[in-house]
Amino acid sequence: MAPKAATELAMIWLWLLLVALIAAPAGADPQTRLLNQGCSQYNASDLSDFYANLNATFSDLGDQLGGGGKHFATAQQTRGSSPVYAMAQCRNYLSVADCSDCFAAAEKQIRNCSAANGARVIYDGCFLRYESNGFYDQTTLPGNVGLCGKQTVSRNAAVFTSAVEEMLSDLQVATPKINGFFAAVKKEATASGGGENVTVYGVAQCAETVTKSGCEACLEVAYANLQSCLPDTDGRAVDAGCFLRYSNASFFAQNQTTNLAPFLSNGSSSKKAIIGGVVGGVGALLLLLLIGFFVWFKRSRKPQAGARGDILGATELQGPVNYRFKDLKSATNNFSQENKLGEGGFGDVYKGTLRNGKLVAVKKLAIGQSQRGKAEFESEVKLISNVHHRNLVRLLGCSNKGPELLLVYEYMANSSLDRFLFGERRGSLNWTQRHDIIMGTAKGLAYLHEEFHICIIHRDIKTSNILLDNDFHPKIADFGLARLLPEDQTHLSTRFAGTLGYTAPEYSIHGQLSEKADVYSYGVVVLEIISGQKSNEIREDDPVGEYLLERAWKLHERNSHIELVDESLDPEEYEGETMKKIIEIALMCIQSSPAARPTMSEVVVLLKSKDSLSPRPLTRPVFVDGNLWPKGDASTSTASSASNATASISRVSGR
Repeated sequence: MAPKAATELAMIWLWLLLVALIAAPAGADPQTRLLNQGCSQYNASDLSDFYANLNATFSDLGDQLGGGGKHFATAQQTRGSSPVYAMAQCRNYLSVADCSDCFAAAEKQIRNCSAANGARVIYDGCFLRYESNGFYDQTTLPGNVGLCGKQTVSRNAAVFTSAVEEMLSDLQVATPKINGFFAAVKKEATASGGGENVTVYGVAQCAETVTKSGCEACLEVAYANLQSCLPDTDGRAVDAGCFLRYSNASFFAQNQTTNLAPFLSNGSSSKKAIIGGVVGGVGALLLLLLIGFFVWFKRSRKPQAGARGDILGATELQGPVNYRFKDLKSATNNFSQENKLGEGGFGDVYKGTLRNGKLVAVKKLAIGQSQRGKAEFESEVKLISNVHHRNLVRLLGCSNKGPELLLVYEYMANSSLDRFLFGERRGSLNWTQRHDIIMGTAKGLAYLHEEFHICIIHRDIKTSNILLDNDFHPKIADFGLARLLPEDQTHLSTRFAGTLGYTAPEYSIHGQLSEKADVYSYGVVVLEIISGQKSNEIREDDPVGEYLLERAWKLHERNSHIELVDESLDPEEYEGETMKKIIEIALMCIQSSPAARPTMSEVVVLLKSKDSLSPRPLTRPVFVDGNLWPKGDASTSTASSASNATASISRVSGR
């Protein structure tokens, strides 16, 4: 090459480098400052399958973020007994190259967890998480935290605080309405008395797989967590499903800002309004050269190493939060009657308001004088806190340092199912809601029995142990508070810990326990949901005096299933064949022989199927005489009641 040509080429590259450096967005790097990381306390069961699945999943994520140019990706590999579900997300203001570099740093960091079956790494610019079960819809989890900067603003602190609060409030409201759940804003505020203007920057982002309401709930918690940071110059709130950040220094390009106005006004559009574009005046050819050079320049730099941070968020990584007894006592107004939500076999439950405003349910365990030591209590609570499913009430933490053992759960706004079937709100659930409750409860039990790494038998499935959230989605409560079934044991003789009317005969009489005892209880609950009749009560207008199970069986024999349906339901809401199929599924669940009952995973498949049930012989269930049911509160659970029931078996189906 001629010296002149070489000199000209060198000058061109030097000019391109200068343009790239000048035009590069503020903070245009992988932003690999480590905010949080953590590893599950449990290892994968099959290392060969696990590493094969993990490697394939990470490769898929990398392809989507790099070659695919995405900022959000999910991938899963379910080969063998150690499946891997993973999610990665970059802040939308990162370039494709920076996003790819941030992911590469996160992948390297997360592999320090070795064979842990769950892990998470969160940087300023991205996060990466994998689990052994699906988690894509998770939003806010225990351990959500605000990470505050170490420097306080030196001037106009009041103006700065006000500007940040207004900006974060706007982000909290607008972001869930924006397609993609991402917004970046710059806000300026004028100081009074001729002081310097204040400029603040903020970003909000939710995982793209959560719902709008889930994004709203997550950002609400994040906003509350950042309140304590002000007037620090910067702060970040991290959670399982969202990220919220503010700073007095720009950390994204101005051409990445979002116009929030359409999403803050009434009737606004839900379309994303991000002002995009590239550096003005650069032609198409120059832009290609810049991108090529910039990718090479960035990839030549090593990602910044981050110090190991505290573990974030999900209790499958962190374990239960340890609450102070006096804080929970204060949260429940000294466990006042006004705060009492209900009573159960394991203790009373109270509504509590934590100091950050979060509503919780606090259970006072009635096992303080039992043979269980505190070490065993801690071990079992840690296990229960690792159970994560959308249809199971989440255990947030515990208190075992005070005079009583306390468990802290997420708060369920609509209380328990029994109030909507038999209580003050009787008849208010439509068929769609009831069907969703039937399906959700089945999925929750299937997870406990077959998907969690230890089989958990509930032992006390009943309508008062099925709680409803704001959207009437069901969540099973009190799981894991009885004993756990050992993995190498299919049956277990143990003391009675159920509720008559819901308890399988082999368990209530002989103490013989397996997952099929829960299946039986589930079948009873399904019949109650459909009929609106308690299993241990006779309808006032019933001249024959039949209890629910016997009534359901006789209607099945006459092929008159629809007569069982609650009269408060609108016949236009359901199809007769669908209702018949679900009633027959419930009858399968209450078969006398445990072996004749389906597993809960089979129940889920049957409920999802659009086809009618294939012919399956049903035998007459075991019925218990009504005059021997305990009177009063149907939730009474005692061993003596179970022994009394031995004499009450009146009819057993023939073979």
